[in-house]
Amino acid sequence: MNSSVELGRIAGIRIGVHWSWLAVLALIVWSLATAIFPAENPGLSRETYLAMAVAAAVLFFASLLLHELGHALQARREGMEIEGITLWLFGGVAKFLGMFRSAGAEFRIAVAGPLVSLVLGAASVAAAFFLDLPTAVDGVLAWLGITNLVLLAFNLLPALPLDGGRVLRSALWAARRDFAWATRIAAGVARAFAFLFIAGGIALFVFGDDSIGGVWLAFIGWFLLGAASAEARHLAVRDALAGLRVSDLMVREPATVTPDLRLGDFLDDVLWTRRHTTYPVVEGGRAIGLLPFRCVAQVPRAEWDARTVRDCMIPLEQVPTLRAEQELVEALAELGESDVHRGLVLDDSRLVGFLSMTDLVRALETRGLRRRRR
Repeated sequence: MNSSVELGRIAGIRIGVHWSWLAVLALIVWSLATAIFPAENPGLSRETYLAMAVAAAVLFFASLLLHELGHALQARREGMEIEGITLWLFGGVAKFLGMFRSAGAEFRIAVAGPLVSLVLGAASVAAAFFLDLPTAVDGVLAWLGITNLVLLAFNLLPALPLDGGRVLRSALWAARRDFAWATRIAAGVARAFAFLFIAGGIALFVFGDDSIGGVWLAFIGWFLLGAASAEARHLAVRDALAGLRVSDLMVREPATVTPDLRLGDFLDDVLWTRRHTTYPVVEGGRAIGLLPFRCVAQVPRAEWDARTVRDCMIPLEQVPTLRAEQELVEALAELGESDVHRGLVLDDSRLVGFLSMTDLVRALETRGLRRRRR
Protein backbone atom coordinates (compact mmCIF):
# COMPACT_ATOMS: atom_id res chain seq x y z
CA MET A 1 0.00 0.00 0.00
CA ASN A 2 2.74 2.46 -0.78
CA SER A 3 2.02 5.52 -2.94
CA SER A 4 -0.80 6.58 -0.64
CA VAL A 5 -1.73 10.05 0.56
CA GLU A 6 -2.87 10.61 4.13
CA LEU A 7 -6.31 12.22 4.35
CA GLY A 8 -6.48 12.59 8.12
CA ARG A 9 -7.34 10.56 11.21
CA ILE A 10 -10.55 9.12 12.63
CA ALA A 11 -10.50 7.97 16.26
CA GLY A 12 -6.71 8.28 16.05
CA ILE A 13 -6.51 5.90 13.06
CA ARG A 14 -4.65 7.16 9.99
CA ILE A 15 -6.78 7.27 6.85
CA GLY A 16 -4.99 7.20 3.49
CA VAL A 17 -5.92 6.87 -0.16
CA HIS A 18 -3.98 4.99 -2.84
CA TRP A 19 -3.71 6.45 -6.34
CA SER A 20 -5.74 3.54 -7.76
CA TRP A 21 -8.76 4.70 -5.74
CA LEU A 22 -9.02 7.81 -7.89
CA ALA A 23 -9.25 5.73 -11.07
CA VAL A 24 -12.00 3.56 -9.58
CA LEU A 25 -13.86 6.66 -8.33
CA ALA A 26 -13.82 8.14 -11.84
CA LEU A 27 -14.96 4.81 -13.35
CA ILE A 28 -17.86 4.51 -10.91
CA VAL A 29 -19.00 8.10 -11.51
CA TRP A 30 -18.84 7.62 -15.28
CA SER A 31 -20.74 4.32 -15.33
CA LEU A 32 -23.42 5.57 -12.92
CA ALA A 33 -23.96 8.89 -14.70
CA THR A 34 -24.04 7.50 -18.26
CA ALA A 35 -25.64 4.07 -17.89
CA ILE A 36 -26.95 2.83 -14.54
CA PHE A 37 -28.89 5.83 -13.20
CA PRO A 38 -30.41 6.83 -16.58
CA ALA A 39 -31.66 3.24 -17.02
CA GLU A 40 -33.06 2.90 -13.49
CA ASN A 41 -34.32 6.48 -13.06
CA PRO A 42 -35.42 7.74 -16.51
CA GLY A 43 -36.58 11.27 -17.21
CA LEU A 44 -33.98 13.23 -15.21
CA SER A 45 -31.50 15.75 -16.57
CA ARG A 46 -27.87 14.97 -17.40
CA GLU A 47 -26.73 17.27 -14.59
CA THR A 48 -28.93 15.40 -12.10
CA TYR A 49 -27.47 12.05 -13.15
CA LEU A 50 -23.96 13.44 -12.71
CA ALA A 51 -24.78 14.80 -9.24
CA MET A 52 -26.35 11.45 -8.29
CA ALA A 53 -23.26 9.61 -9.53
CA VAL A 54 -20.84 11.78 -7.55
CA ALA A 55 -22.95 11.49 -4.40
CA ALA A 56 -23.30 7.71 -4.78
CA ALA A 57 -19.56 7.22 -5.39
CA VAL A 58 -18.59 9.31 -2.36
CA LEU A 59 -21.13 7.54 -0.13
CA PHE A 60 -19.96 4.16 -1.43
CA PHE A 61 -16.35 4.80 -0.48
CA ALA A 62 -17.53 6.25 2.84
CA SER A 63 -19.31 2.95 3.49
CA LEU A 64 -16.11 1.06 2.62
CA LEU A 65 -14.24 3.25 5.08
CA LEU A 66 -16.83 2.52 7.78
CA HIS A 67 -16.46 -1.21 7.02
CA GLU A 68 -12.70 -1.02 7.61
CA LEU A 69 -13.20 1.13 10.71
CA GLY A 70 -15.39 -1.67 12.06
CA HIS A 71 -12.43 -4.04 11.71
CA ALA A 72 -9.98 -1.50 13.12
CA LEU A 73 -11.99 -0.50 16.18
CA GLN A 74 -12.71 -4.12 17.06
CA ALA A 75 -9.01 -4.93 16.64
CA ARG A 76 -8.20 -2.12 19.04
CA ARG A 77 -10.62 -3.63 21.57
CA GLU A 78 -8.73 -6.91 21.17
CA GLY A 79 -5.50 -5.16 22.13
CA MET A 80 -3.97 -4.89 18.63
CA GLU A 81 -2.23 -1.83 17.26
CA ILE A 82 -3.64 -0.23 14.10
CA GLU A 83 -1.23 1.26 11.58
CA GLY A 84 -3.97 2.76 9.44
CA ILE A 85 -6.61 2.31 6.75
CA THR A 86 -5.94 2.78 3.04
CA LEU A 87 -8.60 3.09 0.34
CA TRP A 88 -7.44 1.52 -2.92
CA LEU A 89 -8.48 -0.34 -6.08
CA PHE A 90 -10.55 -3.05 -4.38
CA GLY A 91 -12.08 -0.82 -1.70
CA GLY A 92 -10.10 -0.59 1.51
CA VAL A 93 -7.71 -2.38 3.82
CA ALA A 94 -7.06 -1.95 7.54
CA LYS A 95 -3.42 -2.62 8.47
CA PHE A 96 -2.86 -4.30 11.85
CA LEU A 97 0.46 -4.59 13.67
CA GLY A 98 1.17 -7.94 15.24
CA MET A 99 -0.72 -11.23 15.14
CA PHE A 100 -4.22 -12.15 16.26
CA ARG A 101 -4.08 -13.19 19.90
CA SER A 102 -6.59 -16.02 19.52
CA ALA A 103 -9.03 -17.63 17.12
CA GLY A 104 -11.86 -15.82 18.88
CA ALA A 105 -10.13 -12.47 18.42
CA GLU A 106 -9.66 -13.07 14.68
CA PHE A 107 -13.31 -14.12 14.34
CA ARG A 108 -14.62 -11.01 16.12
CA ILE A 109 -12.36 -8.72 14.08
CA ALA A 110 -13.34 -10.47 10.83
CA VAL A 111 -17.10 -10.18 11.37
CA ALA A 112 -17.06 -6.58 12.63
CA GLY A 113 -16.67 -5.14 9.11
CA PRO A 114 -19.44 -7.23 7.48
CA LEU A 115 -21.81 -6.31 10.31
CA VAL A 116 -21.24 -2.62 9.51
CA SER A 117 -21.87 -3.28 5.80
CA LEU A 118 -25.03 -5.24 6.62
CA VAL A 119 -26.44 -2.38 8.69
CA LEU A 120 -25.55 0.22 6.03
CA GLY A 121 -26.90 -1.87 3.15
CA ALA A 122 -30.13 -2.80 4.89
CA ALA A 123 -30.75 0.76 6.11
CA SER A 124 -30.17 2.22 2.62
CA VAL A 125 -32.48 -0.29 0.92
CA ALA A 126 -35.17 0.21 3.56
CA ALA A 127 -35.00 3.99 3.21
CA ALA A 128 -35.25 3.75 -0.59
CA PHE A 129 -38.25 1.40 -0.56
CA PHE A 130 -40.25 2.63 2.43
CA LEU A 131 -39.64 6.39 2.59
CA ASP A 132 -41.22 8.94 0.26
CA LEU A 133 -38.04 10.51 -1.09
CA PRO A 134 -37.20 12.52 -4.22
CA THR A 135 -36.41 10.32 -7.22
CA ALA A 136 -32.72 11.25 -7.28
CA VAL A 137 -32.23 10.53 -3.57
CA ASP A 138 -34.22 7.30 -3.84
CA GLY A 139 -32.05 6.15 -6.76
CA VAL A 140 -28.81 6.83 -4.93
CA LEU A 141 -29.92 5.04 -1.75
CA ALA A 142 -31.25 2.02 -3.65
CA TRP A 143 -27.99 1.60 -5.59
CA LEU A 144 -25.88 2.16 -2.47
CA GLY A 145 -27.82 -0.37 -0.41
CA ILE A 146 -27.89 -3.11 -3.05
CA THR A 147 -24.20 -2.60 -3.88
CA ASN A 148 -23.23 -2.87 -0.21
CA LEU A 149 -25.23 -6.08 0.20
CA VAL A 150 -23.76 -7.64 -2.96
CA LEU A 151 -20.22 -6.80 -1.84
CA LEU A 152 -21.07 -8.13 1.61
CA ALA A 153 -22.05 -11.48 0.08
CA PHE A 154 -18.85 -11.58 -1.98
CA ASN A 155 -16.71 -10.59 0.99
CA LEU A 156 -18.11 -13.50 3.03
CA LEU A 157 -16.79 -16.10 0.58
CA PRO A 158 -14.44 -18.42 2.54
CA ALA A 159 -11.33 -17.25 0.71
CA LEU A 160 -8.40 -15.43 2.28
CA PRO A 161 -7.89 -12.49 2.56
CA LEU A 162 -11.65 -11.84 2.35
CA ASP A 163 -13.48 -11.61 5.67
CA GLY A 164 -15.13 -14.98 5.01
CA GLY A 165 -11.68 -16.52 4.64
CA ARG A 166 -10.63 -15.09 7.99
CA VAL A 167 -13.79 -16.46 9.58
CA LEU A 168 -12.96 -19.88 8.09
CA ARG A 169 -9.37 -19.70 9.38
CA SER A 170 -10.52 -18.70 12.86
CA ALA A 171 -12.90 -21.68 12.94
CA LEU A 172 -10.16 -24.08 11.80
CA TRP A 173 -7.73 -22.51 14.26
CA ALA A 174 -10.19 -22.96 17.12
CA ALA A 175 -10.90 -26.57 16.12
CA ARG A 176 -7.29 -27.74 15.93
CA ARG A 177 -5.45 -24.97 17.81
CA ASP A 178 -2.91 -24.74 14.98
CA PHE A 179 -2.72 -21.35 13.28
CA ALA A 180 -0.24 -22.50 10.61
CA TRP A 181 -2.41 -25.47 9.59
CA ALA A 182 -5.52 -23.28 9.54
CA THR A 183 -3.77 -20.72 7.32
CA ARG A 184 -2.62 -23.38 4.84
CA ILE A 185 -6.15 -24.84 4.55
CA ALA A 186 -7.80 -21.41 4.23
CA ALA A 187 -5.23 -20.33 1.64
CA GLY A 188 -5.86 -23.56 -0.32
CA VAL A 189 -9.61 -22.86 -0.34
CA ALA A 190 -8.87 -19.31 -1.53
CA ARG A 191 -6.76 -20.64 -4.41
CA ALA A 192 -9.63 -22.95 -5.42
CA PHE A 193 -12.02 -20.00 -5.55
CA ALA A 194 -9.43 -17.97 -7.45
CA PHE A 195 -9.01 -20.60 -10.16
CA LEU A 196 -12.80 -20.98 -10.36
CA PHE A 197 -13.21 -17.23 -10.89
CA ILE A 198 -10.42 -17.13 -13.48
CA ALA A 199 -11.88 -20.08 -15.40
CA GLY A 200 -15.39 -18.62 -15.18
CA GLY A 201 -14.18 -15.22 -16.35
CA ILE A 202 -12.36 -16.70 -19.34
CA ALA A 203 -15.41 -18.79 -20.27
CA LEU A 204 -17.69 -15.75 -19.96
CA PHE A 205 -15.31 -13.68 -22.10
CA VAL A 206 -14.97 -16.32 -24.83
CA PHE A 207 -18.40 -17.92 -24.93
CA GLY A 208 -20.71 -15.47 -23.14
CA ASP A 209 -22.30 -12.15 -23.98
CA ASP A 210 -20.67 -10.19 -21.14
CA SER A 211 -17.01 -9.87 -22.10
CA ILE A 212 -16.38 -6.98 -19.67
CA GLY A 213 -17.90 -8.96 -16.82
CA GLY A 214 -15.70 -11.90 -17.78
CA VAL A 215 -12.58 -9.77 -17.64
CA TRP A 216 -13.53 -8.43 -14.21
CA LEU A 217 -14.31 -11.91 -12.88
CA ALA A 218 -10.95 -13.21 -14.08
CA PHE A 219 -9.22 -10.14 -12.63
CA ILE A 220 -10.85 -10.74 -9.23
CA GLY A 221 -9.70 -14.36 -9.40
CA TRP A 222 -6.17 -13.24 -10.18
CA PHE A 223 -6.29 -10.87 -7.20
CA LEU A 224 -7.49 -13.65 -4.87
CA LEU A 225 -4.76 -15.97 -6.14
CA GLY A 226 -2.06 -13.41 -5.42
CA ALA A 227 -3.51 -12.53 -2.03
CA ALA A 228 -3.76 -16.20 -0.98
CA SER A 229 -0.12 -16.73 -2.01
CA ALA A 230 0.85 -13.66 0.02
CA GLU A 231 -0.85 -15.16 3.10
CA ALA A 232 1.15 -18.35 2.62
CA ARG A 233 4.40 -16.39 2.25
CA HIS A 234 3.60 -14.38 5.37
CA LEU A 235 3.11 -17.63 7.26
CA ALA A 236 6.52 -18.88 6.06
CA VAL A 237 8.16 -15.62 7.15
CA ARG A 238 6.38 -15.76 10.51
CA ASP A 239 7.63 -19.31 11.09
CA ALA A 240 11.19 -18.39 10.06
CA LEU A 241 11.32 -15.39 12.41
CA ALA A 242 9.34 -16.97 15.24
CA GLY A 243 10.69 -16.05 18.66
CA LEU A 244 13.03 -13.34 17.38
CA ARG A 245 12.79 -9.71 18.40
CA VAL A 246 14.38 -6.55 17.08
CA SER A 247 16.96 -6.66 19.88
CA ASP A 248 18.21 -10.02 18.57
CA LEU A 249 19.18 -8.61 15.18
CA MET A 250 19.71 -4.87 15.51
CA VAL A 251 23.12 -3.23 15.21
CA ARG A 252 24.00 -1.87 18.61
CA GLU A 253 25.98 1.37 18.89
CA PRO A 254 25.83 2.14 15.14
CA ALA A 255 28.02 4.86 13.64
CA THR A 256 26.17 8.17 14.09
CA VAL A 257 26.61 11.76 12.91
CA THR A 258 25.46 15.13 14.23
CA PRO A 259 23.19 17.38 12.15
CA ASP A 260 25.61 20.32 12.07
CA LEU A 261 28.55 18.28 10.79
CA ARG A 262 29.77 19.67 7.47
CA LEU A 263 29.60 17.22 4.59
CA GLY A 264 33.29 17.65 3.89
CA ASP A 265 34.14 16.67 7.47
CA PHE A 266 31.71 13.77 7.24
CA LEU A 267 33.52 12.42 4.19
CA ASP A 268 36.98 12.90 5.73
CA ASP A 269 36.35 11.85 9.34
CA VAL A 270 33.45 9.39 9.23
CA LEU A 271 33.01 7.77 5.83
CA TRP A 272 36.61 6.62 5.40
CA THR A 273 36.72 4.97 8.81
CA ARG A 274 33.19 3.53 9.09
CA ARG A 275 31.69 2.91 5.66
CA HIS A 276 27.91 2.39 5.61
CA THR A 277 25.05 3.29 3.31
CA THR A 278 23.14 5.19 6.03
CA TYR A 279 23.97 6.89 9.32
CA PRO A 280 21.59 7.73 12.18
CA VAL A 281 21.61 11.45 12.98
CA VAL A 282 21.73 12.27 16.69
CA GLU A 283 21.48 15.64 18.43
CA GLY A 284 21.72 16.11 22.17
CA GLY A 285 21.29 12.39 22.76
CA ARG A 286 18.09 12.26 20.66
CA ALA A 287 17.69 10.62 17.27
CA ILE A 288 16.38 13.17 14.78
CA GLY A 289 16.82 11.50 11.40
CA LEU A 290 18.78 9.31 9.02
CA LEU A 291 21.56 10.31 6.61
CA PRO A 292 21.74 8.26 3.37
CA PHE A 293 25.16 8.40 1.70
CA ARG A 294 23.54 8.57 -1.75
CA CYS A 295 22.23 12.04 -0.83
CA VAL A 296 25.72 13.19 0.12
CA ALA A 297 27.12 11.78 -3.13
CA GLN A 298 24.69 13.94 -5.10
CA VAL A 299 26.00 17.17 -3.57
CA PRO A 300 28.60 18.95 -5.79
CA ARG A 301 32.13 18.85 -4.37
CA ALA A 302 32.25 22.63 -4.27
CA GLU A 303 29.39 22.67 -1.73
CA TRP A 304 30.80 20.11 0.72
CA ASP A 305 32.08 22.76 3.12
CA ALA A 306 28.96 24.91 2.86
CA ARG A 307 26.34 22.24 3.48
CA THR A 308 25.74 20.10 6.55
CA VAL A 309 24.25 16.74 7.43
CA ARG A 310 20.99 18.51 8.29
CA ASP A 311 20.63 19.55 4.64
CA CYS A 312 20.73 15.93 3.44
CA MET A 313 19.18 13.88 6.22
CA ILE A 314 15.75 12.25 6.16
CA PRO A 315 13.78 13.65 9.14
CA LEU A 316 12.69 11.27 11.87
CA GLU A 317 9.01 11.59 10.86
CA GLN A 318 9.81 9.79 7.59
CA VAL A 319 11.93 7.02 9.12
CA PRO A 320 10.45 3.83 10.63
CA THR A 321 10.99 3.77 14.41
CA LEU A 322 11.12 0.41 16.15
CA ARG A 323 11.25 -0.90 19.72
CA ALA A 324 13.89 -3.34 20.93
CA GLU A 325 11.23 -5.73 22.30
CA GLN A 326 9.18 -5.62 19.09
CA GLU A 327 8.76 -8.88 17.17
CA LEU A 328 10.82 -9.11 13.98
CA VAL A 329 7.73 -10.01 11.95
CA GLU A 330 6.23 -6.62 12.84
CA ALA A 331 9.50 -4.84 12.09
CA LEU A 332 9.68 -6.54 8.68
CA ALA A 333 6.20 -5.25 7.82
CA GLU A 334 7.09 -1.70 8.85
CA LEU A 335 10.37 -1.62 6.93
CA GLY A 336 8.72 -3.17 3.89
CA GLU A 337 6.06 -0.43 3.83
CA SER A 338 8.69 2.31 4.02
CA ASP A 339 10.69 3.71 1.12
CA VAL A 340 13.71 3.92 3.44
CA HIS A 341 13.81 0.15 4.25
CA ARG A 342 15.76 0.96 7.41
CA GLY A 343 14.63 1.69 10.93
CA LEU A 344 15.93 3.37 14.07
CA VAL A 345 15.47 1.43 17.30
CA LEU A 346 14.53 3.91 20.01
CA ASP A 347 13.98 3.93 23.74
CA ASP A 348 11.75 7.02 23.98
CA SER A 349 13.84 9.28 21.72
CA ARG A 350 17.24 7.76 22.60
CA LEU A 351 18.93 5.67 19.89
CA VAL A 352 19.67 2.10 21.03
CA GLY A 353 20.13 0.35 17.69
CA PHE A 354 19.71 0.25 13.92
CA LEU A 355 17.96 -2.33 11.72
CA SER A 356 17.90 -2.65 7.94
CA MET A 357 15.88 -4.76 5.53
CA THR A 358 19.16 -6.40 4.49
CA ASP A 359 19.62 -7.70 8.05
CA LEU A 360 16.12 -9.16 8.03
CA VAL A 361 16.51 -10.81 4.62
CA ARG A 362 19.80 -12.36 5.73
CA ALA A 363 18.11 -13.72 8.87
CA LEU A 364 15.26 -15.15 6.79
CA GLU A 365 17.68 -16.88 4.43
CA THR A 366 19.75 -18.31 7.29
CA ARG A 367 16.82 -19.61 9.33
CA GLY A 368 15.02 -20.87 6.23
CA LEU A 369 18.11 -22.84 5.20
CA ARG A 370 18.38 -24.37 8.68
CA ARG A 371 14.73 -25.46 8.56
CA ARG A 372 15.19 -27.12 5.14
CA ARG A 373 18.25 -29.04 6.40
CA ARG A 374 16.18 -30.44 9.24
